[in-house]
Amino acid sequence: MGVAGCGKSLIGSMIAKRLGGVFEDADDFHPPSNKVKMSAGTPLTDEDRWPWYAILRARIVEMRQKTKCYVLACSALKQAYRDKLSEGDGADKVVFVYLKGSRELIGARIGARKGHFMPPSLLDSQFATLQEPGAGAITVSVADTPEEIVAEVLERLGVQKPS
Repeated sequence: MGVAGCGKSLIGSMIAKRLGGVFEDADDFHPPSNKVKMSAGTPLTDEDRWPWYAILRARIVEMRQKTKCYVLACSALKQAYRDKLSEGDGADKVVFVYLKGSRELIGARIGARKGHFMPPSLLDSQFATLQEPGAGAITVSVADTPEEIVAEVLERLGVQKPS
């Protein structure tokens, strides 16, 4: 989880691969109306997001029957959104990994990104909306390399390095 451009898709896909799981990007589940709104530079409202989070929660539950490890890259900027995604699950069922970085670093990265429906102009609204997760989440800096970030997340999850 984290703001746009923090590396959710890259890091999530790498973690899923290392754990032999399935990776999906929550952006792929947005209804077309949300993508149109964001492409126009208009931030989503909670009313726009709630149906999307309901779809994501259903997907999380569905994937439990299909894979031993499911990694979903999702902004989940507010605690209420994270509560919807985990909806009564304990920390052993849903773990949030917060990819934390400065506005300057992430802004530079998102500015270099091509072909994404989320324009850099919405980054400030993402930081304004962000409610950093508490102690129950794994927080890692995005200033490190992707490999270092993945290694830290796996270590904090208690996953042993391959021998």
